[in-house]
This record gives sequence, C-alpha cells and structure tokens, in this order.
Amino acid sequence: MLFGNKIKELRDEQGLLQRQLAAALEIDTPMFSKIERGDRRAKREQVIKLAELLHQDENEMLTLWLADKVLDVVEGEEELGNNAISIAQGQIKVI
Repeated sequence: MLFGNKIKELRDEQGLLQRQLAAALEIDTPMFSKIERGDRRAKREQVIKLAELLHQDENEMLTLWLADKVLDVVEGEEELGNNAISIAQGQIKVI
C-alpha cells in the first residue's frame, strides 16, 4: 500500500481533509478513504490529479501506484514473484 500511505502522509502534512481531495477528484469521501487504505486502486488520471493537488512529482506518484499494482499481482508468490519480476525487468530493459 505504498501509494495509499504516501497520499495519507502528504494529506496529513498539508492539513487537508479526505473530503477536500475527494471533491477535487469528483468522488465521494468513502471511495477516497478506500484508496488511501489500499482497499481500492486509484485510476491513473486520479493519481496524476493527486500529484498536482499534493504538489508532488507526477512520475514518483505514478511509480508508487504502479508498484502497488505489481505487488498485488505477486502477493503470496514470494519466490515465483521475485523470479517473475526479474524476468520482467530484463524485458523492460529490452523495450
């Protein structure tokens, strides 16, 4: 839950309420709360908007969001997951 933890940390540091960010994203507060807790994934465009609202680098926020997606896929598959990530890393370098 790298992305959720980061937005909560930034929101707290900046004294923002969940409902303020939820309104800016045009979602309800319970939905924002689920994103922050990692119970639901934000959409890419929401990540970009949050980066802007929280004055963060867009690529850093997208990286955390993407890392969460990868972790979700390999959860419970420690050895196989590590191997799969290594293979994928090799392919990313080729692309």
